[in-house]
Amino acid sequence: MQLAFSTLGVPGMPIPDVVRLAADHGFHGVELRAHPEEPVHPGVDVAVRADTRARFRDAGVQILTAAGYTRVAAPGDDEEVVAELHALLTLAHDLGAPYARVFPGGGSQFPEEADAVAARRLAAAAPVAADLGVTLLLETHDSHSRGADAARVLGLVGHLSVGAIWDVMHPWRDGEEPADSYAVLDPHLGYVQVKDIASAEDTTPLPLGAGALPLAECVELLSRAGWDGWLCWEYEKRWYPQVPELPELLKPAHDHLLGLLTQSA
Repeated sequence: MQLAFSTLGVPGMPIPDVVRLAADHGFHGVELRAHPEEPVHPGVDVAVRADTRARFRDAGVQILTAAGYTRVAAPGDDEEVVAELHALLTLAHDLGAPYARVFPGGGSQFPEEADAVAARRLAAAAPVAADLGVTLLLETHDSHSRGADAARVLGLVGHLSVGAIWDVMHPWRDGEEPADSYAVLDPHLGYVQVKDIASAEDTTPLPLGAGALPLAECVELLSRAGWDGWLCWEYEKRWYPQVPELPELLKPAHDHLLGLLTQSA
């Protein structure tokens, strides 16, 4: 498996510094938060995209994802949401990223209604994703926090260019066992987001291995199944300014994940 980290841990950090952190600490890739608060997002011009891609390429670090914020199940107009998806997919393509991340965002709708809305929009964007060589990934999050929830939507879409991110925290907090999450997401799995928190009630980010999430169990499941994708550490400092800075935690995090991989081999 290959290791990446998310720029959620270093909000607003200039791209050259992100590249240096990844290369210096042995990470193979970076999940770029594609939000207007960040240096790279769907509104940046061609020159910024090309420069960003070149910096990562020259350092031998993969831009794993353009991590967008489109909510594909949200109430509202389909055309606007699909246009956002197209813009995000184009950004991912221009950056050389194999993936683009979206959220469900179904809110208080009935599950069947939210599923249908999300599936319709993802299916509309799927041909563009295929043409660009990018896979659009629905994260286990908010209204579709469990693997089973995301899998329902992806089953309706039925397109190889639309898949899932297994964020291990959200299904676990919602009572879904890791083995059950993996079983339903396996046919659709793009990559896995790992993190650690104090408890199901307290989601303050902690260094990997210091919290309650069953990370060892998740990695063992993946290893036993022969899965050979990406593990991406998501340290959500953006919403928890009181927690330690990410750079000082990168080496311990890398070593912890490497240790889990070694134990599960």
